[in-house]
Amino acid sequence: MSKKNLAVIFGGRSSEHEVSCISVVTIIKAVNLDRYNLHLIGITEEGKWLKVADVTSIEDGSWRKSKEVAIISPDTRGELLVGEENDGTYSYNQSIKIDAIFPVLHGMYGEDGTIQGLFEMADIPYVGCGVFASAASMDKFYTKMVVDTLGIRQAIYVGVIASQLKDMDSVVEKVESKLSYPVFIKPSKAGSSKGVSKADNRQMLVAGLLEAAKHDYKILVEETIVGRELECAVIGYDKTTKASGIGEILAAAEFYDFDAKYNNAESKTVIDPELPEGKAQEIRENAVKIFNALDGFGLSRVDFFLEKDTGSVVFNEINTLPGFTSISMYPMLWKAKGYTIESLVQELIDMAVERP
Repeated sequence: MSKKNLAVIFGGRSSEHEVSCISVVTIIKAVNLDRYNLHLIGITEEGKWLKVADVTSIEDGSWRKSKEVAIISPDTRGELLVGEENDGTYSYNQSIKIDAIFPVLHGMYGEDGTIQGLFEMADIPYVGCGVFASAASMDKFYTKMVVDTLGIRQAIYVGVIASQLKDMDSVVEKVESKLSYPVFIKPSKAGSSKGVSKADNRQMLVAGLLEAAKHDYKILVEETIVGRELECAVIGYDKTTKASGIGEILAAAEFYDFDAKYNNAESKTVIDPELPEGKAQEIRENAVKIFNALDGFGLSRVDFFLEKDTGSVVFNEINTLPGFTSISMYPMLWKAKGYTIESLVQELIDMAVERP
């Protein structure tokens, strides 16, 4: 059997660029090289697409100095065009027919439906959720609108548009009329907790709104849910969707922000923690319902709270392209169910090719 050409795309223009560069190393090392010719494409933070030689250059960061450019053509021939840049002009000298793409892009321009649209135009099979599911899941406003139809509890929220911050007093009044402190402030479409903050008073609310506005023009201010942070991985689509066990986040910081997640060694994850009777099953069932309602495909991680005082399961958010770093919950949850990282990556690629 001849090898297929698999493109793996990483990096990107989002605030999660560095996380992507870590995740992709795990995935590259898990790909079966007896079945695939790997073509690595790195997108710099400035948005330049580069041909990347090997995984070592990703690990040491030297891939950004590549002299070769590589782009996916939107033409339905499904080609990777490779060439050089001279004085700002690109010239392409090689075209490679791509059989499948594994995007390892977190956040904006990678997890929000934009690059998925390019793959659709090029008629190339790709791993993960489609255009709608990616866009709706990335945008917490629209996720909440979908989940509201399912009868699954989620945090009460107030939506804010960045332009409204010119009249900060009005925004603060709107928030305070609906929510009590403390509240959480989140950019609607930022990932990995970038731009998220907690406000205990009006002054902190104002600072948090201004910080969130640096990451997105839409902002959510949510009630604080005090409880355990629980996560569930899903894989499949439609009636084939299945859920993993449950993972628990034990954050070193007051909440699981970007720094606590990736830079604080005291943050820990627990696989299959002890939960009250029936709660693990409720979370698993809700994860599948939410994933399917958003037209999910391939993979996602769905996050919940188990509220301290009521014992209620409360939906938090869904991530359609979860991390694959050494501390990422998604691969750890499936490892507990018997999946090696190699078998997990292969199943996701197979699913991409078989996409209806």
